[in-house]
Amino acid sequence: MGTTGKRLFQYAMLYKGTILAALLLLVLAVCAELTGPLIAKRMIDDNILGIEKKWHQVQGEQLKAASYKGEWYKREDRFAPGEVKGREVRVLQVGRSYYFLNEPLRFEGGVREVSGERLTVTDSDADKRETYSVSKLSAKELFEFYAPEVPALLKLAAIYFGLLVLVALFAYGQRLMLQTSANRIVRRMRNDVYAQTQRLPVQYYDNLSAGQVVSRITNDTEAIRELYVGVLANFFTGTIYMVAIFGALFLLDAKLALITLPLIPILVLWIIVYRKFAAKYNRIIRTKLSEINGMINESIGGMTIIQAFRREKQTTEEFDELNDHYFKYQNKLLSLNSLTSHNLVNVVRNVLFLIVVWMFWGGTLGTLVTVGALYAYIDYMNRMFAPIVGIVNQLSNLEVARVSAERVFKLMDEEGTDVETGSIARYKGDVQFHDVSFAYKKDDYVLRNISFHASQGETVALVGHTGSGKSSILNLLFRFYDIKEGRITIDGMDASGMPKQMLREHMGIVLQDPFLFTGTIASNVSLDNPNISRKKVEQALRDVGAYDMFSKLPGGIDAPVIEKGSTLSAGQRQLISFARALAYDPAILILDEATASIDTETEAIIQRALDVLKRGRTTFVIAHRLSTIRAADQILVLDRGVIVERGNHDTLMEKQGKYYAMYQLQQGAVQPA
Repeated sequence: MGTTGKRLFQYAMLYKGTILAALLLLVLAVCAELTGPLIAKRMIDDNILGIEKKWHQVQGEQLKAASYKGEWYKREDRFAPGEVKGREVRVLQVGRSYYFLNEPLRFEGGVREVSGERLTVTDSDADKRETYSVSKLSAKELFEFYAPEVPALLKLAAIYFGLLVLVALFAYGQRLMLQTSANRIVRRMRNDVYAQTQRLPVQYYDNLSAGQVVSRITNDTEAIRELYVGVLANFFTGTIYMVAIFGALFLLDAKLALITLPLIPILVLWIIVYRKFAAKYNRIIRTKLSEINGMINESIGGMTIIQAFRREKQTTEEFDELNDHYFKYQNKLLSLNSLTSHNLVNVVRNVLFLIVVWMFWGGTLGTLVTVGALYAYIDYMNRMFAPIVGIVNQLSNLEVARVSAERVFKLMDEEGTDVETGSIARYKGDVQFHDVSFAYKKDDYVLRNISFHASQGETVALVGHTGSGKSSILNLLFRFYDIKEGRITIDGMDASGMPKQMLREHMGIVLQDPFLFTGTIASNVSLDNPNISRKKVEQALRDVGAYDMFSKLPGGIDAPVIEKGSTLSAGQRQLISFARALAYDPAILILDEATASIDTETEAIIQRALDVLKRGRTTFVIAHRLSTIRAADQILVLDRGVIVERGNHDTLMEKQGKYYAMYQLQQGAVQPA
């Protein structure tokens, strides 16, 4: 068992009690079901074909005796020990008719022929030939010899019916328990995978599309559910059936069991060959399915751009290429399944039946195996090949589940940070960067030797051209990424030594493109945090000047918000995001291009709110519109990851450096040379 198999087994062991109970019921169901052929064998050999055994005359009518022409006869095996036996007679079948022989047979076996009332028995191997005088039995006379067996036949039939009822009950309980356990296992696994997505650092998602992550949490775990529900149930059932049937075959007839034994290495070889090819195909199929999900997710999210720039044809062609690749390997897997599934099982079964029947009629088994035993053998084989077909047909699902489990466990094995449930006291918000350098990729630095001090209650603005490192500074402050060189302190405490969740507990952020969740306006402000009351939500919306605006909507602040807030304007989404940050009363507030998508009137509302709310709170502002940061206590001008200028607005304007040039350009005051 590989690492993946061990981990799947460990998940199963979380509910081992229910699974073991299900397997116990399965064993009971199989044992009850496999009793059927043994009952049938007894009915055939003892109660039906037993009519050809020796009969002895008895005095008068008695239990289990048959009447024929005024005389009473009882089968030899029905006599009690020590009971007196009269003269021997026989009832013999020739073709479809039965005959009464009023004397013993001189030898058993041989070929029987009847002409008139003369029976000839010939044994060519022993060069024997005997002739007897017989009387043909009518249907009524024949039934007299069968009548003593009717109660036993009815009793055995009732036992068999009772066993069928037990099998149904055991099978129902087993399936219910196994499927319930499978659903619980997959529920636990999905919870674990989703929890892992919360533990993973932000950079993990930089190179992995949302659709691929969704595919692992939904499609791949669903494939694993099928492993526990379908694959394991069929494998357990098949294994128990095969063990039980081989045991029954050895009890029935050792020769028949030995003839059947080669099935086991054939099945093992079968599975090895299948898995060799199926593993490769399934790995490609699951990868392509993730890519398809990723592309669909991306296309739906970017449908406005696709249609606006008339990229429908090209996008469809890209999807067709992915879909065709997926289709190609699905067909390869289908061909493999067709070659190695039900048809091949039937061929093996029929060849085995042909060998056994040939040996029986050819005399190799004929003298050793009864008709009832042969019937029971064929019945057992039919019962055993059904679970074998189940195992073979589940091989494809087994490989899909195994590959899916590899992908799920690969995600779960990614290094992450445990989500802390504790909290820390609200810090003041005194932030210092000490000679910080940072690279997203090795040696490709986006920040170099960054040092600054933001005192409690100060507003620090970060300005610079795109790619200068403004957002990277805030990513490091939030610890979305961890620094390799330098140090960041908050109130003198090293930020790297603080749990990320506790560090962020007293931080708030407003992004340029705010993200809203499905729910209501109020729930998007509170994020369903029980510590943020309805009153606090309303106050936050009032502080940003948005409460009156949203109150006019149908439902007010309980108006529904669909995915990403697509029914709201950019300004409304930004106001909700800003109210969210304020509702959490952060010690450090970060505005990342927060006013870039807002009209001038809305921006004025936020600016007025900021003047009141930034008191006692350290605020970091990234802004391309320099007019919005004139009142900042510090302005840090970045260029290619280096702070090239620092100071307040007036100081930097007096320097007439980079900030001055940027400001004048935005004000339209720079004259062409």
